[in-house]
Amino acid sequence: MSKLFARIVGYFSNRTLMGVDKAGNCYFARSEVIDGVMKEKRWVLFKGEEDPTSIPVEWICWLNGQRKQAPTPEEMIELEARRAHVRQNVERLKKEEKRARDGSIRKVNTIGKVGGPDLQSFLRQIPTTSRVIAVNPLL
Repeated sequence: MSKLFARIVGYFSNRTLMGVDKAGNCYFARSEVIDGVMKEKRWVLFKGEEDPTSIPVEWICWLNGQRKQAPTPEEMIELEARRAHVRQNVERLKKEEKRARDGSIRKVNTIGKVGGPDLQSFLRQIPTTSRVIAVNPLL
């Protein structure tokens, strides 16, 4: 029981607030010596319901020790703007794909390095009366 009490007291006695995310979750760290080695403990206090999916990726990396420094507010704003830009691009591409599926955009298919018109479009330009049927001499 005394270990549990000491651990609970330790969480609140020498903790350092490292940051707050957009959802209002608070991130803390504290250093402690375990077996003669200095260890840093990191944790999150959720605002409201404890939902781990509400933690941003950057904070998850910090909590797991993959990052040495906690994310800064400027970094979080920059990354949120980048994510919004990616979401806009995804929506634009989805609209283009839908238009292509519906047939409103004609998709040009090329084979290999050929960039010119295909044979069918060339033959459509020639009047039907002057067309000559080609015979394959190998047959």
